[in-house]
Amino acid sequence: MAEITAADVKKLREMTGAGMLDCKNALVETEGDITRAVEILREKGLAGVKKREGRTASNGLVTSYLHRSNPDLPPTVGVLLELNCETDFVAKNEIFQTLAKDITQHIAAMSPLYVSSDQVPPEVVEAEKVIYEKAAREEGKPEQALPKIIEGRVKGYYKEFCLLEQPWVRDNKKTIQALVDDCAAQLGEKIEVRRFARYKVGS
Repeated sequence: MAEITAADVKKLREMTGAGMLDCKNALVETEGDITRAVEILREKGLAGVKKREGRTASNGLVTSYLHRSNPDLPPTVGVLLELNCETDFVAKNEIFQTLAKDITQHIAAMSPLYVSSDQVPPEVVEAEKVIYEKAAREEGKPEQALPKIIEGRVKGYYKEFCLLEQPWVRDNKKTIQALVDDCAAQLGEKIEVRRFARYKVGS
């Protein structure tokens, strides 16, 4: 059996943000294989994401990103993001900070209007429904199919304009929510996007 040292536990904790005991147990289970230990902690973390929904994420960071379309010119797009977690320990973790960076760059590229679908004002949703119904009728869709068609197009609106439902710009098979959940699973804490602001020159 491989010897598990305090340095190994410390290294795994720094990599994942998981508790000391969890790190030690993962290393024991994998006989000192840190790569596999990270995977085990991630798997256990994914199972606990839902359980952590009721927790309060009152720590975190505010970060920014400035985008230059040309390296020789000043930035033309700026993003401010507040990303929350439960402890300052995780807020300092490289995995958490990388997530924040990825999200700000995604916001700069994809121009979301809201964090999540529940932030979309009801009047906006109703206005979109009117447009979708009119379009569906003009397309000759059958009357009985209209509710499902409208519902599907509203979901499409959320996917286009709500940050957490947008496909990640670097991997369109994964949403931003999935990206956040994956990080929460690795770090063992509730993580949530609190708010953001996107600025573009001339708009």
